[in-house]
Amino acid sequence: MSASDQDWSPETYARFRGLRLRPALDLLAQVGELPEGEVVDLGCGDGAVAADLILRFPGRRLHGVDNSQAMLAEAENLRLYGRLTRADIELWQPFNAPALIYSNAALQWVADHPKLMPRLAGYLAPGGVLAVQMPRQFKAASHRFLRDIAGSMFPDRFDFSKETSPCAKAEDYHALLSPFGAVEAWETEYIQRLEPTIAMHPVRAFTESTAMRPIVEKLSQAERASFCAAYEASLSAAYPLQKDGAVLFPFKRVFFTLKV
Repeated sequence: MSASDQDWSPETYARFRGLRLRPALDLLAQVGELPEGEVVDLGCGDGAVAADLILRFPGRRLHGVDNSQAMLAEAENLRLYGRLTRADIELWQPFNAPALIYSNAALQWVADHPKLMPRLAGYLAPGGVLAVQMPRQFKAASHRFLRDIAGSMFPDRFDFSKETSPCAKAEDYHALLSPFGAVEAWETEYIQRLEPTIAMHPVRAFTESTAMRPIVEKLSQAERASFCAAYEASLSAAYPLQKDGAVLFPFKRVFFTLKV
């Protein structure tokens, strides 16, 4: 998870644990045999995938890395990690070459992927694997509305006119990492059913713990209320409620594995 003025809320993030876990397991299913070495859960958050990593690779030391103290505290409570490290991903370096660097929905918070991904690949033990999954929702209405509304309502604080997606296409990661080993890269669009919520549109409930955070943490309470009202109105048009109040929410993710 990335750093910000306010720490992550494990409770808010965990509301959609099932929907967030499915792509994590889809990525894990594509990791084959590994050499000797530890498994690194890079951007481990609250440890949502720890048990599955241990089940998939029994007997290996699991090392969690995250920069959110609140998330690491939750991960520590699981008693599944051999080691937990608080660090920014762009600065982190392993002490020993890992067998697997696994990163689920974390590297989209880190800039300069053409530099980051080869650096991570270079840390691996011979025969090791880099496995990455990231949301690719930059142009989706759910995320575009956040930028457009914030820039319109608070132009003194937000200018997204030059902002581009942190995540490239699957074929771009394939081309970037092919010189380092065998690459598999793909994209999947999940049609997520978001259950009804009482206080807000279901899509807002989904984004408030992730994509909304960098915006609302810069707003006062009154400004936040106005912003959320405008966001809700736009969401209602783009993602109409079903009869029971649920929403079908398309969500695209990019995946790749590299075996060095």
